[in-house]
Parts: sequence; C-alpha cells; structure tokens
Amino acid sequence: MNRRERGVALVTALLVVALAAVAAVAMTSRQQVDIRRTQNALEAEQLRFYLYGVEDWAGKVLEQDRKDNQVDHAGEDWATHLPPVPLENGQLSGHIEDAQGRFNLNNLVVDGKTSAEDLARLRRLLAALELEPTLADAVVDWIDDNMDPWSPHGAEDTTYLGREPPYRAANRPLTDVSELRLVAGFDADSCRLLAPHVTALPARTAINLNTATVEVVMALADGIGRSDAEGFVAGRDGQHYTALDEALKAPALADRKVAHDGLGVSSDYFVVMSDISFGRLRQRYSSLLQRNETGATTLLTRSQRYL
Repeated sequence: MNRRERGVALVTALLVVALAAVAAVAMTSRQQVDIRRTQNALEAEQLRFYLYGVEDWAGKVLEQDRKDNQVDHAGEDWATHLPPVPLENGQLSGHIEDAQGRFNLNNLVVDGKTSAEDLARLRRLLAALELEPTLADAVVDWIDDNMDPWSPHGAEDTTYLGREPPYRAANRPLTDVSELRLVAGFDADSCRLLAPHVTALPARTAINLNTATVEVVMALADGIGRSDAEGFVAGRDGQHYTALDEALKAPALADRKVAHDGLGVSSDYFVVMSDISFGRLRQRYSSLLQRNETGATTLLTRSQRYL
C-alpha cells in the first residue's frame, strides 16, 4: 500500500470513528429523552392519583356535612384548609370553596328569559368593583338563545363576526368564568377583578349569604355600601345564619328591600382547590363538585395549570 492509499485509509477510518461517535451520542441522547419522557409520564400518573385522593377527601367531608345539617358556612369542617401533606417526592395541599358564595352568571337567563333581578345584581356587583355596569348586558346576550341585542350595550353575532379572528356569540350558558374573556367589553383586567366573585354553574342557584363575598353582598340591593357589607361579613365570624329570614334581618340588609329570590344559607356546589407537587411537576387543580340531597358528590368539571 503506497503512501496515498494509506492516507485515504486513515481518513476513512477517522470518518467511520466520527460517524460511530455521532451515532453513539445520538442514541444516548435519545435514550435520555425517552427515559425522561417515561419518568414524566409516571410522575404525572402518580400526581393524578394524589388529585383523586384530594377529591375523594372533599367528597367525604361534604357528604358528612350534609348528614350533620342543612346549613353551610365558613365555620364548618369542609371550610378548613388541608395543611401541606408531605409525600415521598413532593407534597400536596387542598381546600374547599363554596361556589355559591359567588354570583352565578348563568342565573341571568332563566327558561330563555332574562332575570331582571339577577341582571340588577350583576350590574351592582360590577359597580362595586368599579367596572362598567353595562357589561352585564353583553353577558346576557352571550347566554340567551336569540340574536337580538339585549340593549344598546348588548352584543350578538354582528359584534363578534367583525373581530379578528371572527367568532359567534355562544347563545348558551357559560361553562367557565374564563369564557368572559370572549364577551364584548371584557379584558384581562376586568376578568381578573370579577373572577373571585362570580361562577358559572350548570343550574340556577341561590347565593349563600353565609359565604358571600363583600362585593356580592353589596350587589344584593341598592344602598348597601362597602362598610355595610364588610360589617355583614365580619358579623359571620364565629357564627352563621340558620335561615334566610335571619340573615336578611342583619343591620346591613334590614330595610334595604333585598329580594328573597335567589338567596339562601346552604349550598350544593363546591370547588376543590388542590396544589400538588411530585417530582418535577407542580400543578394546581380546580374541581367542581355537585352535592345532592343525600350528600353524595359528583365531579362536574376539572381544570389544571402548572405552577
């Protein structure tokens, strides 16, 4: 073999070694990715089982609560926050919120007709949050099943089809409060302000005066100021109302001409908030539970986001 042939052979050998090294690195990298993907899948599956455990805990607590009494308030066991529970490779915590302590946006339309009292309540709630009360009219049009704007401030398909990208009004009950971001007049800031005080439940529900927020109390009737509502909420500490008439006799609500319709002191819908960390995963879940007359609960929806 002459000198030229030896050079070609050396270059060929180096090329083969280089290709082998590249292939080995690629195989190792692919293997590491596969291992990480498998590990993530296993951790996600384990995390879901922990979530099911929190939901089951909430269901048992709510079931026992219904057996104990027919009134719901913040002094009961279900309102106690579950302290962080250490896991082998993480921790979990959770608590239950009364969904009926908020204003149910789907109350705005009942049997195809707008509820004047609930519309007035939403307008007052928006005003209490220093938002434009006429935003409520666009929510009505988003929910009702017709194409006629509720008022000059309403919005139907003609409004939404002109947007980019175009879309249509839902013309059905809201499935989640986040849907408000699509409704005319709402933006990220207004949704952020309103979200803690409203909900979107699948049936007409009463506001639980034992758990209603300050702003929701302000929305019950004209003339209820923030100091009145704060006094009403503060008055619930350490005690609760056992009947609607009792709650309406409180100083903040007495002589305010508060409509009895759509108000109560018990609840059927609750939100279970779960914060779970396991391995590299950090997730927060929101689970909506419906409780029936016997106390049994049914999971209606579940949403999640990474922390």
